[in-house]
Amino acid sequence: MDFNVKKLASDAGLFFTRAVQEGEAPKGQAEKTELDAHFENLLARADSTKNWTEKIFRQTEVLLQPRPGARIEEFLYEKLDRKLPSRTTNGELLGQYMLEAANEFGPGTPYGSTLVKVGESQRRLGGAEREFMQSTAINFLTPLRNFLEGDWRTISKERRLLENRRLDLDACKARLKKAKTAEAKAAAIPDFQETRSRNYVLSASASALWSEEVDKADHELRVAQTEFDRQAEVTRLLLEGISSTHVNHLRCLHEFVEAQATYYAQSHQYMQDLQKQLGRFPNTFVNTNPTPVPGGSSPSSAATLPVQPSSSPLDTGTLSIEEVQPPATGTRKAKVLYDYDAADTSELSLLADELITVYTVPGMDPDWLVGERGNQKGKVPVTYLELLS
Repeated sequence: MDFNVKKLASDAGLFFTRAVQEGEAPKGQAEKTELDAHFENLLARADSTKNWTEKIFRQTEVLLQPRPGARIEEFLYEKLDRKLPSRTTNGELLGQYMLEAANEFGPGTPYGSTLVKVGESQRRLGGAEREFMQSTAINFLTPLRNFLEGDWRTISKERRLLENRRLDLDACKARLKKAKTAEAKAAAIPDFQETRSRNYVLSASASALWSEEVDKADHELRVAQTEFDRQAEVTRLLLEGISSTHVNHLRCLHEFVEAQATYYAQSHQYMQDLQKQLGRFPNTFVNTNPTPVPGGSSPSSAATLPVQPSSSPLDTGTLSIEEVQPPATGTRKAKVLYDYDAADTSELSLLADELITVYTVPGMDPDWLVGERGNQKGKVPVTYLELLS
């Protein structure tokens, strides 16, 4: 390999000079060129924009994909410039499981048919979520990423170059100051050099030598000042472009809000449609056709504990519960699923797994039945029962 020794030595000397200048400037041992107040404000504004853009970008990624492992996978696919495989949303996966369960339980059963309806709604919710994620990634995250990986890198590069130009300028100022001081000192005190033990030769005028050094340092200072001013102008233009970045990010923010509003509006509409499909059918929760098992007994329902009805169930004018007579036909046996404490004397307390006789009377709330146990009689909630025959 060919090495340019002179260039290597020059670069090493320049690096050393900048390092010394950077180390002495904070201590007040070297002069530091200050930037104007407007330029400093531009720098602070740019740093603030970068920091908050990065935080918003990262947190939006978390919003769209809460799982860190999935985000790392997406990052790797992006860096490898490979297409990310399609990923099922949680809503779509839940809907798929519900539909599969409905097929196994039987879509014609109350539970199976409800699973079908809810599963389809979950799939629609998952599809709306997917559209929101795709829209946000394209219209919001991509512009933020382009700023962080494009514009900001350019700004950072030019700022580092400006700092190097400043260090070079400060070094030239220090060198010129040193040369002028030495020139003034040489002009005031004659300089002799002893070359041999017995011969004293008047050296060349030190003042003239230092004058030449001053001219050289002054020329280098003018060149460094020109390069610094040029680089400062380039950096200033880039920093002033932050205003355009804010305008662009404002537009992207509006698009993000629009996508999010559309997503939540769709989700709300899907859930309203589902509620209308399901409606309210109290007797749906009662297992009216239990599957018989050997021995004549029936399995208990796996339904969750229902909420106790709060309305008064019987509307038979002045007829009390004791005066209600069982019909000639239409009585049924029922198995109690859960313990129930009577709220008043018109109701019948129940114990889980006991068998009682139940029947309806005209004008009675469909959520309630009349139950009899021996010589005890009272109203009982149908959601606490499993009708057997």
